[in-house]
Amino acid sequence: MFTGLIEDIGKVVRWQSKAKAGRLTFSTRLSPRAMPLGASIAVNGTCLTVISKSQARLTVDVSPETLARTNFQDVDKGHPVNLERPLRFSDRLGGHLVTGHVDGVGTIKEITRRGEFTFFQVRVPVSLMRLIVVKGSIAIDGISLTVNDCARGLFSVAIIPFSMKHTNLQSRRVGDKVNIETDLIGKYVQNLLKSGGSR
Repeated sequence: MFTGLIEDIGKVVRWQSKAKAGRLTFSTRLSPRAMPLGASIAVNGTCLTVISKSQARLTVDVSPETLARTNFQDVDKGHPVNLERPLRFSDRLGGHLVTGHVDGVGTIKEITRRGEFTFFQVRVPVSLMRLIVVKGSIAIDGISLTVNDCARGLFSVAIIPFSMKHTNLQSRRVGDKVNIETDLIGKYVQNLLKSGGSR
């Protein structure tokens, strides 16, 4: 479990494709002592497992299911990735509950600046739109954000200067693919309504 508060921006060092899956190595300023082998880490909002590490690099495996649901298909050497270590139960929950289980991929349709703030408009599949509500929580590439507006397959978020500086949104452009995780509570409510309130 994560909070959506990004701790570091890593850089992709190597991407190895293998049988519809992959292995990702990235640089990081996070302490390797704090990331033992087998530990979880959120990479662009995707919960992955550390399988090897060196002084300033971590390597994770990307399963076929993860590759199919995320923007790792577009990853390349040098690309910035958002990193967050798992939430400890003793931590304050500064963002919102983020599982690291990406629901799908959105596409950045528009980026506009208004004063110090940057507004991102993102297009998502209809299946995800049902779980996105105004003032609800959403994670974009693992970043905990609040939905400003949503309609017709689009939603928008306002990014404060701090988040622009400390996440990979600073390098995002129109047309880029981003990982989307909708609100956990909304998923359970939708499932409950589908089942008619009983199982």
